[in-house]
Amino acid sequence: MLADKRPLIVGYTNYAIIVAYIMENYLRKAETELRLRNYSPKTIKSYLACLKEYFNFKKLDPEKPDEENIKQFLLNKQSKNYSPQTINLYLNAIKFFYREVLKTPQTINLKFAKRSKKLPIVLSREEIKNIIGAIRNPKHRLIISLAYGAGLRVSEVIDLKAKDVDWEELTIHLKNAKGKKDRITIFPEKIKTELQNLIAGKNPNNYLFESERGGKLTERTAQKVFENALRGAGIKKDATFHSLRHSFATHLLENGVDVRYVQELLGHQSIRTTQIYTQVTNPKLKDIKSPL
Repeated sequence: MLADKRPLIVGYTNYAIIVAYIMENYLRKAETELRLRNYSPKTIKSYLACLKEYFNFKKLDPEKPDEENIKQFLLNKQSKNYSPQTINLYLNAIKFFYREVLKTPQTINLKFAKRSKKLPIVLSREEIKNIIGAIRNPKHRLIISLAYGAGLRVSEVIDLKAKDVDWEELTIHLKNAKGKKDRITIFPEKIKTELQNLIAGKNPNNYLFESERGGKLTERTAQKVFENALRGAGIKKDATFHSLRHSFATHLLENGVDVRYVQELLGHQSIRTTQIYTQVTNPKLKDIKSPL
């Protein structure tokens, strides 16, 4: 333990070096445990960043969980206007550290922050058309078209390989998507020929949308394509790349597709997650006229 080493430390500099060494050791152990449990690279990166901040906040030996200290750490994040989702991420990372890395028997009885119940930002069909029309680069246009037409996350778009598309059945096999799950979604026939021309002659194992240098595009590149197109179309909504997926789900429901089929296409574990789109697309509400 860190407290047992203090008498051996001469001077503040040496103490700081030893603290940094022990913290790095904890982070390495946490990374090992996360990898053993097959957490995604994105989650591992997020958990380690959260733990590093927590260790710097606690400063003293973190081997003993102190609920009051953890509470103050999370309140500090809240005071900086961190979202409930982000605060829950910090809490999950801390709980994982004590439960799975240090095997601490003490339970951390802290409740998760309430998630905000904001409705998803949905783009109209006309807005989607204008966004796609504002893109001049054919490959970039296909990225946005496919994300909307198949209801894909940005990570799923850039991870797609040519062999994942069934051109005859017009389906996409998403492998190892969020939650380490595979799923099948629809492929928009409207862009079939254009996309086939884009990848003509390429190895089926190649990424569907490769970067200029070859290999996978970054998520940021795809997000930037959307942001530029949004501005180019003159749309003022606070939409993000993920709004394409929201719009896909909403427009399917408006077309009369059963919510359970939409759930399967999106890969939602719970039907409650999908049902939020029914609040956006409720036709009865839209038919009500203001008394003004």
